[in-house]
Amino acid sequence: MAHPVVLSDASPLIALALIDRLNLLHSLFGEVLITEVVKGEVLVGGDKPGETAIEANWIRVIADQWPEPQFPDLDEGEASTLRAAVHIGVPCLVLIDERAGRATARELGIALSGTLGLIVQARKRGFIPSARAAFEQLLERDFRVATEMIREALVQVGEG
Repeated sequence: MAHPVVLSDASPLIALALIDRLNLLHSLFGEVLITEVVKGEVLVGGDKPGETAIEANWIRVIADQWPEPQFPDLDEGEASTLRAAVHIGVPCLVLIDERAGRATARELGIALSGTLGLIVQARKRGFIPSARAAFEQLLERDFRVATEMIREALVQVGEG
């Protein structure tokens, strides 16, 4: 099922920007929405890899206008993204990597994907020639993910 609204937390944006694959989001979804809080998170740090995401004309920043639900166990970027998904009023796909955020999205019945899933989808749709190469680049840049998850993703795209 296609999702009319795709909301992203900071981690997938930063991870894909680090390996020069941010364009995959545009190829997969067209427009991606982020909250003001997420914008602030991707602009933090020395080399600001997420700045490329903000400069992309297909990433749109939306106001954080919903104070509830609070999601006290999540960081504010994850919480603001999930609040937006709860309140937007149409089916959403949330791009999120952190375990607690993913668990909360599942509890809320919100469709989700993470950086690995995005790379798998991009490989299946022919947007990249190798998922393995993308995963190796992520690992070289200290992206933290269980080896077993990468192994499973590679099997899904026939590179296992």
